[in-house]
Amino acid sequence: MEAMVDALVAQNERLMARVAELERLLGRHSGVSGKPPSSDTLGQRDAQNAERQSRAERRRAARAKAKELMRDKASEPRRPGKQPGGEGKHLEMVDDPDEVVEHRPGACSGCGGDLAGSDEVGVERRQVFDLPQRRFEVVEHRALSCRCACGTTTKAPFPAVARATTAYGPLVRALGVYLVGRQHLPIARAAELLEDALGAPVSTGWLAGLTLEAAAGLEPFLAELRAQLVAADVLHADETGARIAGARWWFHVACTDLLTLLDCHERRGAEAFSDMGVLPFLLRRARHRRPEAVLVDRLAEHALCCAHLLRDLASVAQIASQTAWADAMADLLVEAKHTVEAAGPDGLGTGQLGSLRRRYTRIVKAGWAANPDRTGKRDSLERESYNLLRRFDLQRADICRHWANPAIPFDNNQAERGVRMVKLQQKISGCFRTPAGARAFCAVRSYIQTANKHGVGLLEALTRLFNGDPWIPPTPSRT
Repeated sequence: MEAMVDALVAQNERLMARVAELERLLGRHSGVSGKPPSSDTLGQRDAQNAERQSRAERRRAARAKAKELMRDKASEPRRPGKQPGGEGKHLEMVDDPDEVVEHRPGACSGCGGDLAGSDEVGVERRQVFDLPQRRFEVVEHRALSCRCACGTTTKAPFPAVARATTAYGPLVRALGVYLVGRQHLPIARAAELLEDALGAPVSTGWLAGLTLEAAAGLEPFLAELRAQLVAADVLHADETGARIAGARWWFHVACTDLLTLLDCHERRGAEAFSDMGVLPFLLRRARHRRPEAVLVDRLAEHALCCAHLLRDLASVAQIASQTAWADAMADLLVEAKHTVEAAGPDGLGTGQLGSLRRRYTRIVKAGWAANPDRTGKRDSLERESYNLLRRFDLQRADICRHWANPAIPFDNNQAERGVRMVKLQQKISGCFRTPAGARAFCAVRSYIQTANKHGVGLLEALTRLFNGDPWIPPTPSRT
C-alpha cells in the first residue's frame, strides 16, 4: 500500500506539472513570449492588459522614487497628442500663389446699385491648396546631327533619362519605388494608383523591376554607409526570418539613430553580420543564444536588450515559485532605467552604481534559492526559469552595461524598427521570389530609412538616385 501511495503521489505531481505547463502554453501571448501581437485573441489581450496593470501597480513605488530625481521636462512620460514645444503643422498663406482669382461684387448690398467701375476700397485674401489636374508631361529629346566642313557628321548624345525611344522619367520611377518600397503597396495596386492619379499607364512587370534598377545604383551609398557604421561608437543589431524562394533566410540589420543597413543571408548571427561588412569582430565575440537582443559597440562589448528581458521576466513571473525574484528583477530594471535617465549624460555616481549592483546580486541569490540544484531532468517550466536566471547571473555585465554608460540605450528598439518592415513586406507579398530581389529590397530600404533619419525628402532622394546622383549620408563630425 505504501508503495502504491508513493507511486500515485509521484504520478499526480507529474500530471499537475503537465497541466500547469499546458495552461501556460495556452495562455502565452505577445506580452510574455515572442509571438506577434496580431496572433493574440481578445481574451489574451484582456489578460495582457490585466497583467500590465498589475505590474504597473507593483512598480509604482519604485518609479515614484526615481521620478523624484527627474528635473528635466524631456524625461517626463509622453502625454497623448502634441508634445509641449513640438512643431505644429498648419497651412500658411504664400506670397506668390500660382493663380489669383478676383471676385468683384455686382451690386450694392445697400441700395442695389451697379458697382461696375466703382472704386476698390479693400480686399480680403483666402488661399485654397489643391493638387493640379492629373496630366502626363511628355518631353521630346531631339539629337541633332551636324556636318563639319571636313565632311564628318556628328550627332549629339541623348541625356541619360532618354534611355529608349519612349521611357518613363526619373520622377515616375522614383514614385514607383516610393510606393512599393516605402509605402509597401502591392505591385498591382501601385500601378493602379499611378494610372488613376497621374495618368501614367505603367505595367506591373515594369514596376516590379524598378527595385532591382534602383539597387544597381546604390553602390556608392552602401559603401559610405558601411564605412560610417564601422566607425560608429554604438551599433544596434537585430535579425528576423523570412522565406526567399521557399527557403528560410535571415534578414539582418545594423543601425544607429542616423544610419540603417539591411541585408539578407542564408545563415544567421555572426557569419551573416561579418558578410555585411560592418561587424567583423562578431566572429570573435558574439556567441549569444538570442542575437536579436544584442547591442554592439566598437570594442565588441555587448549589452542585452532589457525590453526583451522584461518580457521574459513577465513570463517566468507566472510560475508561482518564481514570482518573487522575477518581479523584483523587473522592478529593479525599470527603476535603474529611470535613474540613469535622470542622471543625464554624466551617468550614475559610484554610490548609485554600487547600490544597484548589490540589489541585483541579492535578487539573483533569491532566484537561485527558488531554483535549487536538481540531479534529475527539469520540466519545461523549470528549464525556462532556470535558463533565464542563469542568463541574469552569467551575463550581468551585459545586462547592466547601460547603467555605467548612458550612451548605450536601455532597449534595442532602434534595430526592432529597422527590421520591422521586412515582416510587413512579407505580410503583403507572402515571400520574396529570388535572393536578388530580396537583396535589392534590403538595399532600397537601407537608402530610404537612412535618408528619412536625416530628414531628406524621400521622393527627392529617389529622384536623385534615378538621375545617377544618389544621396550620400554626410560624414559625422567627431569632437
